[in-house]
Amino acid sequence: MATDKTSRTDLLGPVTLAVGQEDLLLDRAVREVVAAARAADADTDVRDLTSDQLQPGALAELTSPSLFAERKVLIVRNAQDLSADSVKDVKGYLDAPIEDITLVLLHAGGAKGKGLLDAARKAGAREVACPRTTKPAERLTFVRQEFRTLGRSATPEACQALVDAIGSDLRELASAVTQLTADVDGTIDEAVVGRYYTGRAEASSFNVADRAVEGRAAEALEALRWSLSTGVAPVLVTSALAQGVRAIGKLLTARGGRPADLARELGMPPWKIDRVRQQMRGWTPDGVALALRAVAEADAGVKGGGDDPEYALEKAVVAVARAARAGRGGR
Repeated sequence: MATDKTSRTDLLGPVTLAVGQEDLLLDRAVREVVAAARAADADTDVRDLTSDQLQPGALAELTSPSLFAERKVLIVRNAQDLSADSVKDVKGYLDAPIEDITLVLLHAGGAKGKGLLDAARKAGAREVACPRTTKPAERLTFVRQEFRTLGRSATPEACQALVDAIGSDLRELASAVTQLTADVDGTIDEAVVGRYYTGRAEASSFNVADRAVEGRAAEALEALRWSLSTGVAPVLVTSALAQGVRAIGKLLTARGGRPADLARELGMPPWKIDRVRQQMRGWTPDGVALALRAVAEADAGVKGGGDDPEYALEKAVVAVARAARAGRGGR
C-alpha cells in the first residue's frame, strides 16, 4: 500500500508492480494509482485487463498515441499467467515506457512468471507488497495500521478483540475498522469492540446469515426481526451476510482437500470449513455474485442510502436465500 510519504509523482510513475496474493491490498494498490491519475486528469482512460485479455500485440495498440493525448492507466491482473509472447511485449514496453501512461502489473509472486517480475524490478518499477496474511500477528498489525491510516486511536486490547471477533478476512477487518471510526468518537477500546462485534449481537446477526445462506428464508427473516427488535445494529447484519456469502464463494472455488488443508489455504478455522461445506448445497458461482450484490445494496441502504433500513435488510435476506436455493432448482 502506498503510505502517506508516497507522492502523486511516485504513483504516476511509468510502472507500478503489485506483488502478492492478498486481494484487498492488490485492489488498493490499483485504486491508489487510478485516484492519483484522475486527480491529475479527470479524463484518464483506465483499462483493467486480465492476463488472457492481453493478447500478443494488444499492448502496442493500448499504448499507441491518442488524438486527445489523455492520460492512461493500464492494469494487468494475474501477470504471472501471461503468455510467452505477451510477456515479450511487456518486457519490450518496460524498456521504453510512454509518458502519461502508467502500467500496473499485478503479480502473485513466486516462480511462475518470474522473468517478468525480474524485468519490471530491473526497469525501476515502483513496487507494492501485497502478501497474504497467514498469521494472527500480521492481522493484528494490519488492524493497527488501518486505525492509524484513518487518524484514529485504538487500544491494543481493542485491536486484538477485533481480530478475534472478525477472523482472517482483511476486507471484513478493514470494514469493521471503518465502521468503528465512523460511529465512535475518541479512543476505541475493547468495550466498544465488544458492543459491536461480540456477545448477543454477534450471535444473532450471524444466526440471520446462517439461515439465509442455507436457503431458509422464513427462518432468516424471523431471526432478522428478532435481532433488530433487540437492538442489533443493521450494519452488523449486513457484515454477517457478507461474511457468510464470501465464505461460500471461497469454498466453491477452492481445490478439494481435508478441512485442515483448506483452512490453511482459505484462512478459515477447520470448524468453519465443515460448517460452510454443509451450507454450500444449492450454491453456484452466479448465485454468489448475485447475493453479494444484494448485500452491497443493503449495506448502502442501512448506511444512509435508503429510507427504510429494515426493508433493505429483508430484501437482502430473501435474495441470499433464493441464491442459496438456485442450484437446487428453487426460486
